Amino acid sequence: MQGLTRRQLLAGAAMLPWLLPGALQASVGRARVLVIGGGFAGATAARYLKRQAGQLDVVLIEPKSDFHTCPFSNHVLAGLRELGSLRQDYRALQQQQVLHVREWAREIDLQARQVVLQGGQRLRYDRVLLAPGIDMDWQVIEGYDRNAASRLPHAWQAGAQTALLRRQLQAMDDGGLVIISVPDNPYRCPPGPYERASLIAHYLSQAKPRSKVLILDSKDSFSKQALFQQGWQALYGERIEWVGRAGDGRVVRADAGRRELLCEFGQRHRAAVINLIPPQKAAEIAARSGLVDSSGWVPIRPATFQAREAGDIYVAGDACIAAPMPKSAYSANAQAKVAVAALLADLAGQEPPSAAWRNTCYSALAPGQAVSIAADYGIQEQRLVELPGSLTLSPLQPPAGLRAQEAALADAWYQSICMDAWGHLA
Repeated sequence: MQGLTRRQLLAGAAMLPWLLPGALQASVGRARVLVIGGGFAGATAARYLKRQAGQLDVVLIEPKSDFHTCPFSNHVLAGLRELGSLRQDYRALQQQQVLHVREWAREIDLQARQVVLQGGQRLRYDRVLLAPGIDMDWQVIEGYDRNAASRLPHAWQAGAQTALLRRQLQAMDDGGLVIISVPDNPYRCPPGPYERASLIAHYLSQAKPRSKVLILDSKDSFSKQALFQQGWQALYGERIEWVGRAGDGRVVRADAGRRELLCEFGQRHRAAVINLIPPQKAAEIAARSGLVDSSGWVPIRPATFQAREAGDIYVAGDACIAAPMPKSAYSANAQAKVAVAALLADLAGQEPPSAAWRNTCYSALAPGQAVSIAADYGIQEQRLVELPGSLTLSPLQPPAGLRAQEAALADAWYQSICMDAWGHLA
């Protein structure tokens, strides 16, 4: 990309959507804050809590020693990156004196103000920053459970599932069909399945040119639809086919042994590789703690991101209901900062600062070509809203070089947000 250096790209991508208030070190005391989950929201929250109030006792409860990011995992499927390039660890947080407890947090005992670990131990807290991410909702698609996912991977939590789907794509005979099944909203990363289709189509065009991708969608429209479909036609011709719900695209039953899907109105599909992305919900700890509503997600108080049912629990990232903000890494990072600011103000006995958020999402169409969507969010009449006039989309008729520029910005954003959350470059 001409005209911008990598340093300038990183600097631009690093601009924070939220600036924390002045230091509250003198007034928050030595309270204990337990951060549950070490993804984009949890790692960001732990770093900013300790950065803003170094005397806080900040404990990160996360059973894994490292974390693989979902952003850029589609590049791994296409052979454009190695899985190890997505790996983040918690060494920088530990160097900040964040205690990393490698255990599953099973439940929050709201009455006792304790987090119950999988082994039965209990940790006292003054506040909790809950950022556990998602679980798959195994009850929705008949025949699709954890065992079936070993044959029909969802690959919607990066790591072993990503590697499994990549191996299946590599082993598939040329001419084989790849199906991607997409759930209804809300789910993690709304444009993600369509970026996945793009990059898998790129891989097929290089390695298995007689193969195709079929997208079976539970919706009749999707994020960046015009941009994706224009890109598909220009780059891949008829290699990608999309079927919405009205065309019988909603999958209701899976047969992992036969690699077969049954759709709502009776259509059956068999394929060499099936990437079945099921409906999702907040991670199980949220339900066990009585924090979710009938949707399966955690409702929050929009100005502070406190759980609606418990004022000393703050929730950020994919587990919460923060519509119209999408469930994205950028959103999780921004929400964590707002939640930290509100939490510190709460400990100090102060009013929370005014809240503002931004989300930007880049999606790859092919190596070196990407499109984007961005919007700003704020509070109006005690509701979280998209601010009028803030929505921007890549143009359908871009000037020369724009798609390449957005791909470079996507890479810079990824490096920047990983540094912001985990303390080192991806």
